[in-house]
Amino acid sequence: MLEVIGLRKSYGELVAVDGVSLRAGKGETIGLLGPNGAGKTTTVSMIAGLVRPDAGEVRIGGRALRGDTDSVKREMGLVPQDIGLYEELTARENLHLFGALYSMDGAPLKRAMDEALDLVGLRERAKDRVKTFSGGMKRRLNLAAALLHDPQLLLLDEPTVGVDPQSRNAIFDNLEALKKRGKTLLYTTHYMEEAERLCDRMVIIDRGKVIADDTLQGLHRMLPVANLLTVELEDGKVNGLREDELRLLPGVESVELRGSTVRIGLRSLTGDSAGILHWLAESGHAFQHLTSERANLEAVFLTLTGRSLRD
Repeated sequence: MLEVIGLRKSYGELVAVDGVSLRAGKGETIGLLGPNGAGKTTTVSMIAGLVRPDAGEVRIGGRALRGDTDSVKREMGLVPQDIGLYEELTARENLHLFGALYSMDGAPLKRAMDEALDLVGLRERAKDRVKTFSGGMKRRLNLAAALLHDPQLLLLDEPTVGVDPQSRNAIFDNLEALKKRGKTLLYTTHYMEEAERLCDRMVIIDRGKVIADDTLQGLHRMLPVANLLTVELEDGKVNGLREDELRLLPGVESVELRGSTVRIGLRSLTGDSAGILHWLAESGHAFQHLTSERANLEAVFLTLTGRSLRD
């Protein structure tokens, strides 16, 4: 449904996007992730036809996007990072305006407005002015406006910024419902848990370049340690246990000793844990509590992009 090929955009000497390529199939949700200033919004803006790329091409349903008036743009709906609504108008008046911009009117527009308001749970507030809405309600109405013309591709640029947990969850439900209808979603976010919940694949960009493009499982394989086994020793201290001894055991990638706790990074939690625990018991290091965990998307993201702040 969406194919992005070698997009590049510079502002003077600043290269904002440097050869970004990605693909999204019908009914697929792609997460576009990256630190501040990585080029995410510029990339979305070029896909939407709002910013002209210096090089590269965007294809929608196999057709190349050519200029602001290209009819292929009707296949897209954009939910921008900044809320694009008229505060003095009611919710329904806002939707009527946006529908008219797509040359919609009469019964088809009324039906589309009703369906959009129902989807985002705002039918009962349709006659209220937007200035009386909470931030979460405005975000949901922003989504409704992007859906009026029934686009096959939905571009979402951080659609949950500043919303309450209830509204965020409602937006998630809306997006999952759209995916079940076969819509293609490109989802930009800073929240790793959102990407983990919603996205089939993640594209991570940094300094304008794609540095990873894979499923969550595939991204986990890029980490030096994806599985952690935490063992709390029974006597309350490590009692002579040495890191170098543990590191020699099969499957061990890392070892960290903290008081009475040993954190061991393993290649395979299933294949390697039993041998570690058996060795600890045979070596006289009795334990009273075990926990295991898998590295999350945030760990992958920080490993790939670094932990330093971006301004």
